[in-house]
Amino acid sequence: MNKKFLTAEWNNLIMANYVIDPAILMPYLPKKTELDFYHGECYVSLIGFMFEQTKMLGLKIPFHINFEEVNLRFYVRVKDGNTWKRGAVFIKEIVPKFAITMVANTLYREKYSTLPMKHFYNEINNEIDLGYHWKHKGTWNKLEAVTELSNSPMIIGSKEEFIAEHYWGYSKYNEKTTFEYGVQHPSWLVHKVKSYNIECNFEKLYGREFAFLDNAKPDTVFMAKGSPIAILHKNNL
Repeated sequence: MNKKFLTAEWNNLIMANYVIDPAILMPYLPKKTELDFYHGECYVSLIGFMFEQTKMLGLKIPFHINFEEVNLRFYVRVKDGNTWKRGAVFIKEIVPKFAITMVANTLYREKYSTLPMKHFYNEINNEIDLGYHWKHKGTWNKLEAVTELSNSPMIIGSKEEFIAEHYWGYSKYNEKTTFEYGVQHPSWLVHKVKSYNIECNFEKLYGREFAFLDNAKPDTVFMAKGSPIAILHKNNL
């Protein structure tokens, strides 16, 4: 039985989703995975959320319990017998805690980076006003949204479901080896986004191939309420 490596809550996830040329992602594709498409389109997502009540191997690490994360990820799938496992691959994951970066990069071969971060969350007049900020080379990047206070279940087959419900993580150890780990959480409730603000220097943060996103408009932006989650121990794919 694959035991839990980390448990936490992922809350108030802003998900900004962009259509991308699949060729850009091929160098990042782990072995034995293939790109996952939604109605013929390939997506990359800029996601900001709160990591809360974090425990590693059942233990809370002082000063590493509640913190922000912003990541850029894309979507893959893996054939397992007669079924498909749908998962995510991360271009980069930004957190304000160096210990999180060190553990994730060392044990899971993820692409964590440590930067100064802050967030805000306010409920006013049946709206939620929230945002995530991260500082890179002296400039604050921003991912912010105003959403409806009410929420609803994801519609089966919707774009929101495609983006949110990838229950596997894949990381590229090298050209021959891929790490696979399960991610457990219930289906999330979704808040409709009324307006958003994205100020992100994709080129400086993620590389020249992502520079086109600096001036691109997201295909969709939504907010997921979140839930308790569990990340399982990794296996070699």
